[in-house]
Amino acid sequence: MSEARAAAPSPAAALPATLHHTARTLGKPAAAVKAAVYQPISILAPEDLHLVNRFTGGWTPALGRQIAAAGGAAGWFAQQLSASAPDTFYQATAAWWTSNTASTSTLLARDRKKTEPIWEAVANYERWCLARRIHSERQVLETMTAFWENHLHVPAEADAAQYFRASYGKTIRALALTSFERLLQVAVTHPAMGCYLDNAQSTKKAPNENLGRELLELHTVGRESGYTENDVKNSARILTGYRVDVWNTWNVRYDPTAHWTGTVKVLDFEHPNTAADGQAAARAYLSYLANHPSTAQRIARKLAIRFVSDAPSSELVDRLAEVYLANGTAIQPVLLELVDSAEFRAAAGAKVRTPDEDVVATYRALGANLRRPSAATPAANQILWQTTALGMRPFGWPRPDGRPDQAAAWVSVSRMLASFQIHQDMAGGWWPTAGVTYVQPAARLPIPTIAFGDFVDHLSRSILGRPATWVLTKAACDAIGCAPTTTITAAHDVIRWKMPRLLTVFLDTPTHMTR
Repeated sequence: MSEARAAAPSPAAALPATLHHTARTLGKPAAAVKAAVYQPISILAPEDLHLVNRFTGGWTPALGRQIAAAGGAAGWFAQQLSASAPDTFYQATAAWWTSNTASTSTLLARDRKKTEPIWEAVANYERWCLARRIHSERQVLETMTAFWENHLHVPAEADAAQYFRASYGKTIRALALTSFERLLQVAVTHPAMGCYLDNAQSTKKAPNENLGRELLELHTVGRESGYTENDVKNSARILTGYRVDVWNTWNVRYDPTAHWTGTVKVLDFEHPNTAADGQAAARAYLSYLANHPSTAQRIARKLAIRFVSDAPSSELVDRLAEVYLANGTAIQPVLLELVDSAEFRAAAGAKVRTPDEDVVATYRALGANLRRPSAATPAANQILWQTTALGMRPFGWPRPDGRPDQAAAWVSVSRMLASFQIHQDMAGGWWPTAGVTYVQPAARLPIPTIAFGDFVDHLSRSILGRPATWVLTKAACDAIGCAPTTTITAAHDVIRWKMPRLLTVFLDTPTHMTR
């Protein structure tokens, strides 16, 4: 991975005569430009931009400066993996929505008094997640939090689980860069997961098999491991005792009188399970599952699908699984192995952005800054409806398997048209309007007087993180009705009226719609 630098332009000979201006070495002014010389902003080497697109909410010039200050993308990535990295946005915005820091009893009281319905409290947690993915300094942490919340999925509208959903998400975030074993231990025994998959009401007299089954099928070893129905029953028995007094006091406790005792065997795991307090048996069982070779394969494949391609090679998956097991399920060594692989480096632009990723990346690309919610309909609240309009809010997938991560799920005509509408609304600053600061059109001019071709290059570097190609320049010329040599100032119609249309030229490209 290289340091931030300006990329070389395309050869002029490859372009039509009308676009020769764009092809000349960037930084030279057009003949029509008499004032300040256009100086292209620094961007990343393609391989570094690829890393940014996969592990952040999207490119911004400010992020490019951070990477340059870190000595390059490798140094920046190492800083991002460090627990000592600054986390001020997370801390400052925790109180933007009071429900995100409220206790379960407070949420219950507010819901019963109709001060704040519980669905609204959960929606506020989703909004906070989106805001963090736009503005947080801990971009890799936010990306990995979203990954694990999808793998260990608890839907936002999962009935009783809603009272614990924000707590669950914050717990996942705290462990998102540690180890899968630690994540699994906490997630499976968390009241949100217990309420969602009915373990909170499972007893020794009537063990509920939902969590025991999904733990095997979805969270760890998968069907390929060959587990049996008897394994599912024993899995459920091991997990009895973790209780929540749902729809009443909502008290969370471990109840030894509800725990099933007796020898249990799941795959190659066997435990006498004689103690009424079965938490030690549960910990041993979850540790076994986290360190199982089939779990290593499952986690490795999901990481490869998320960060490399929809169909990663078995060789890459096997290598990641080996690193996972060799490091005691630690997450960071697997990520470092992944980003250092040739398959990762060759996969730029191979992943389609999901609806929430598109919205997050659009805010970042446009430099739109959310403010603390205060108005009746602030952008920090409406951002959730933007993702819904594109087809999926952050935790809206209704099943326990988590939302799909392949392009086929997100490239429908309706999705694309909805994305184009969101892009246009935000490019014009038309919606949302309250609680958000947009970059004003004239402020996008890098110098007071600039050739249109250079202006397109500046916008491409700012929004997409790469120089303008002649195809992109031609598209901008056709959309706006300008030649590359047209002189643009703050008084030009491009700035006064046509900026929304020009910005959508960049936002509607495959470059922005993929990562």
